[in-house]
Amino acid sequence: MSHTKQLHHAIISKCKCNDAKAQMQLYKLYCNGMFLVAKRYVKETAIAEDVMQDAFIKAFKNIHSYKGEVSIGAWIKRIVINQSIDELKKKKLEIVAINDEVHTVEDEKWTINDGISMQQIIDSIQALKEKYRVVLSLYLLEGYDHKEISEILGITEVTSRTHLMRGKKIVKESLKAIRYA
Repeated sequence: MSHTKQLHHAIISKCKCNDAKAQMQLYKLYCNGMFLVAKRYVKETAIAEDVMQDAFIKAFKNIHSYKGEVSIGAWIKRIVINQSIDELKKKKLEIVAINDEVHTVEDEKWTINDGISMQQIIDSIQALKEKYRVVLSLYLLEGYDHKEISEILGITEVTSRTHLMRGKKIVKESLKAIRYA
């Protein structure tokens, strides 16, 4: 076991005993990354901070259920994503269901031209309407498939695919504009 894994294991063990110092250590290790995850879903900084804080509270409350099947970071990230989605639902985000008769063809090419940075791609995704931004973030950045996205957001798989396709098209257009600016 590497030194880092041993350190994490020791911190997690102490967190399971409600050790406040260990909880602060774990928080400090992951708060910046988890804030960025929350920010992908809820655009307002203050709300993203609240979501992240609430997610850590939930994580500490449920740390006894952490069994180590995935890294602690991945486990907390899942809580942050769920907390972000809950926040969007709480705001009564209406993800308009598109008629299930609409069929979309998914273009699996996700190539980006040279000269476009990862930050420009993320910025373009952040600029999208919420319904597109959330689906693109879950699909591209978190790796969820359409079945999982439909369950998380309470939309159909067709709607998820449509939001992905439309969001991707908007992102491509904005990246073209950047490239030729």
